Amino acid sequence: MQTIYIFVKILNTFNMKKVLILFTLFLAFSMSGFAQADKIVGKWKTIDDKDGSEKSIVFIFKATNGKYYGTIEKLFKNPNGICSECEGANKNKPNLGLRIINNLVEVNGKLTGGTILDPKNGKVYKCNISLDTKTGNLIVRGSIDSGGLIGRSQTWIRAKQI
Repeated sequence: MQTIYIFVKILNTFNMKKVLILFTLFLAFSMSGFAQADKIVGKWKTIDDKDGSEKSIVFIFKATNGKYYGTIEKLFKNPNGICSECEGANKNKPNLGLRIINNLVEVNGKLTGGTILDPKNGKVYKCNISLDTKTGNLIVRGSIDSGGLIGRSQTWIRAKQI
């Protein structure tokens, strides 16, 4: 009972408007990270680093386990290609339908902690994905180190719905 009395006394010392404004700001900032991760879900067009042409459409989704994954949904070049350089279960699987993004989790509006597969060379890299709020594009970073320092980034463009 004394705890409630102290809480009410504290509230009375503050202007109720200020308390509501602070609470609203806190709620808005805490939810903004979740909104960013939700905007990453969808279909994204990958671009060839060398010639700037369209390579594929990758569908990024959130699974029931709360982690994010991505599969190749469309190929603009070599649609019948296989992952000949891949190892393990992906060895010689068709690139179309191949899951290339695995086990990412949302941290502060970014996806991190998982991996990305490059079907061209069969290598698996650590992966971080973030949304560029100015352009609406994805920044996809594959790296060989856990800190993300040694690697490269690609820009993916949201695919228009057909």
